Amino acid sequence: MSEIVPTVLTNDPNLFRTQYATYSSFAKRIQVDITDGVFTPTQTISLSNIVHDPNWAPMDVHMMVMNPTQYLPILIKLKPSLVIFHAETNENLLPVFDQLKNAGIKTGVAILKRTYPGKITPYIQKADHCLIFAGQLGSQGGTADMLQIEKVPIVRKISPSIEIGWDGGANMSNTRALAHSDIDVINYGSAFASSSDPKKLYDDLVKEADKQGVVI
Repeated sequence: MSEIVPTVLTNDPNLFRTQYATYSSFAKRIQVDITDGVFTPTQTISLSNIVHDPNWAPMDVHMMVMNPTQYLPILIKLKPSLVIFHAETNENLLPVFDQLKNAGIKTGVAILKRTYPGKITPYIQKADHCLIFAGQLGSQGGTADMLQIEKVPIVRKISPSIEIGWDGGANMSNTRALAHSDIDVINYGSAFASSSDPKKLYDDLVKEADKQGVVI
């Protein structure tokens, strides 16, 4: 069954702490989206403003940035469970992955809609996680491009044991389709941010992901 993961994307440190603490009360892991205003049209809070409370759920960090190496020192100090960089950055990610792995941090590669997985085979073979990005960079609440599901078997063929994630436009209506497409992790942004009862939403999404059969 796919794991349901809330995401936090904000430029407000107070909102970050509020959302992360709230989601930690029920979620097993949380993804934090970091943007630099260069790779993306918008900019979030900086990594230096993030303090991970030991009582919070484990943190995955999705780095939507152009130059990954400049963020490595603070990421290694923060030591999240997983750090995801985009294949479309200006840098070779293989040495970046080496530095993260040497620090005991799992590595991930994210691929935009225009990127064919076969063109980044070395990244997929080395990473622990491949994030299929199907939304709009630097924002929440977009519409999922469900055709991106076609990348899943391609990624799985390159690396059978890799964890595959989905980010972009996930909601209650498409959760079952995503969960039954060999996707291990489904990330939800605006669905949780706009919910009046995020715990109930989480429970409902878990149930929906576990349902069998087609969506009618």
